[in-house]
Amino acid sequence: MTEKHRCGWCLGDPLYEAYHDEEWGVPVHDEQKLFEFLVLETFQAGLSWITILRKRENFREAFDDFDYKKVAKYSEEKIQELLLNPGIIRNKLKVRSAVTNAQLFMKIQEEFGSFDQYIWSFVDHKPLQNKVENYKNAPATTEISDKLSKDLKKRGFKFVGSTVVYAHMQATGMVNDHEVSCFRYEEVNNLMPQP
Repeated sequence: MTEKHRCGWCLGDPLYEAYHDEEWGVPVHDEQKLFEFLVLETFQAGLSWITILRKRENFREAFDDFDYKKVAKYSEEKIQELLLNPGIIRNKLKVRSAVTNAQLFMKIQEEFGSFDQYIWSFVDHKPLQNKVENYKNAPATTEISDKLSKDLKKRGFKFVGSTVVYAHMQATGMVNDHEVSCFRYEEVNNLMPQP
């Protein structure tokens, strides 16, 4: 059996490879999943994604399975409890931003009908198909991530710089940045977004 060619960034770690093979770049339209990636990407700011992946289950447990309605109502007591949780990244500003961002996530839902409608409108509701030859040459930001980042910041979201936003776009399949030689490139390319 021949080994599947994968994007170079995930090689050598079974957790990373599984994430790459099953999730990364697949179009996400589920509200709770979009919020999960938003929280995880904001916590990743300044850290490596594998660090976040290794703590993902801890985050899931700590943040009520990323139920944004619950996170939006976290009390000061709950925030302090999270800051003592060794299983997550205990950054005070990032923990507080998860609560603020959950509240703002729901405001966007009220305004646009869903967060999905809002965020996917930046790519005209269909994934952008890049042609990345080598992951080291993939962009860290784009004009679209700049625009989306600016809009989220204007709405009060925290830790949503253009790099974080672009990583969110890659993770949730708004853009296909799999290397063209990766076995997932065509698979993800053929996935149609849900209506």
